[in-house]
Amino acid sequence: MTDKQAQVICIDGPGGVGKGTICLALAKQLGWRILDSGSLYRITALQVLRLFPDSEVNSINPSQLYDIAINLDVNYTENDDELRITLGDEDITSLIRNEKIGALASQVAAVPDVRQALLERQRAFLKSPGLIADGRDMGTVVFPKSALKIFLTATPEERAQRRYKQLKDKGIDVNLASLVEELRQRDERDTNRQAAPLKPADDAIIIDTTTLNIEQVTEQVMLLVRQRIVKTD
Repeated sequence: MTDKQAQVICIDGPGGVGKGTICLALAKQLGWRILDSGSLYRITALQVLRLFPDSEVNSINPSQLYDIAINLDVNYTENDDELRITLGDEDITSLIRNEKIGALASQVAAVPDVRQALLERQRAFLKSPGLIADGRDMGTVVFPKSALKIFLTATPEERAQRRYKQLKDKGIDVNLASLVEELRQRDERDTNRQAAPLKPADDAIIIDTTTLNIEQVTEQVMLLVRQRIVKTD
C-alpha cells in the first residue's frame, strides 16, 4: 500500500541517458528506495518470449499479456553498485539487459493492459522516507503529483555510444550502427504509443546529458533535490 507521507523523485527519459546510474546514486545518498520501472517491462517481455517464443506481441491476446504482467514473481536487492533482480529463484539482472529484450519490452509497454497491470505494482513501491522512480512515464502517469520531476535526454548517437561501451565491457559483441537504429526505433515507438507516451511532464526539469558525465549529471540533480525536496547535509 502506498505511503502517503513518502516523497517521490521522478527520473524519466529514453534509454541510454544514464537514468539507472543516476537513480542508484540518489538512492544511496538519500537512503531512499528505488523503482526501476523499465525492468518490469523487460521482465514481462522475457516471460512473453519464453511463453510465446514464435509470436509477435500484437498477435497475443491482451488479456494473456495482462496475466503475465500482473503475476510476475519479482524481487529487487539493492547493492552498492547495482540493483539485482530475481524472477522466482532466477537471477535475471543481466539477462533482461540485452537489446532483444529491450526492443520487445518497448512493444509490450505499448499494450494498455500491460501498463494497467503494472501501474499499481509500481505505485506500491512508494514507502517512507521516499522513492527514486526511474522510467519513462513516472512523472506523467505513475506519480504525477511528485515534488520533483526530471527528464534526462541525449542524442541517439551519444546514447548508442554509451550502450555500446556498457555491452562491450560485459563482453557482449554488438554493432554500433545497429544500436543507433534500435534506439531510434524504440524512441519512435515510445514517443508515439497511445498509452503513456514518452514525454516530459509539463513541470519536469529537462537536462541534456549529451556532453555531461555521470558525476556532472548527479551533481545537477542533487542540487535540485536540496532545493526542492530534502536537506542532505
